[in-house]
Amino acid sequence: MANHSLKSKKIIISAGASGIGFAIAKVCLSKGAIVYLCDINEKQINKLKKHPLNNKRLFSYVYDASNEYDVSNFFLEIKKKTKKIDALINNVGVAGPTGNIEELDSDDWEKTLKTNVISHFYFSKLAIPMLKMNKGGSIVNLSSGAGIMGFPLRSPYAASKWAVIGMTKTLAIELGKFKIRVNAICPGTIKGDRMVRVIRDKAKFLKVSKKKIEKEFISMASMNCWIYEEDIGKICAFLISDDSGRISGQVVGVDGNAIRLD
Repeated sequence: MANHSLKSKKIIISAGASGIGFAIAKVCLSKGAIVYLCDINEKQINKLKKHPLNNKRLFSYVYDASNEYDVSNFFLEIKKKTKKIDALINNVGVAGPTGNIEELDSDDWEKTLKTNVISHFYFSKLAIPMLKMNKGGSIVNLSSGAGIMGFPLRSPYAASKWAVIGMTKTLAIELGKFKIRVNAICPGTIKGDRMVRVIRDKAKFLKVSKKKIEKEFISMASMNCWIYEEDIGKICAFLISDDSGRISGQVVGVDGNAIRLD
């Protein structure tokens, strides 16, 4: 992959101020891209205002990706700067609750589905006309290993991530004639704040140590390793680059060969 394979490409990232989203942003910026991102976390967005590329190639806004009105306003901000884009990264997602399905709260289920699936719809609906104006481009949807396997005690999360795969496959068919490629990335066990919370909640539910749960998560991959946020940034950058110009409708695992989720 060329070092500047994303030079001047205009990229939108949802929930991009921290975690995987910002890891993707950093990789894309390092390859010359122009990045527009939003996040609900005002504190993190304010930190980005001090980034050396702020207002040059990095534009960040405080908006809730699960709120359709907010997403519409985010796109209005983007359209003040550009009428077309090269890529959309649907990154927003929440871990959702942990527990047996009969014990879970309906509101938690609905929130998980709204954030992890319906938000992707909000962004895609508004980004597609801008990609068509560009006469091609790429959408990358962040799914999960839980989008291709069952995930005990995490039913709303698994359901939402399987839905992302269905959306990816369908959009790839719908948009192919417009030279818009759509792919999904399925990260494995990412070392980061979200996984800390997942491990904490599962350990509490099962009444075992966090260390035991952490060890079990790592053992689910045949490579016996964590996945790092930058790993996702790198594969994402490849999928929106011209180097992947014939790749669409694919589900790409970045998981150290995960063989189970339990």
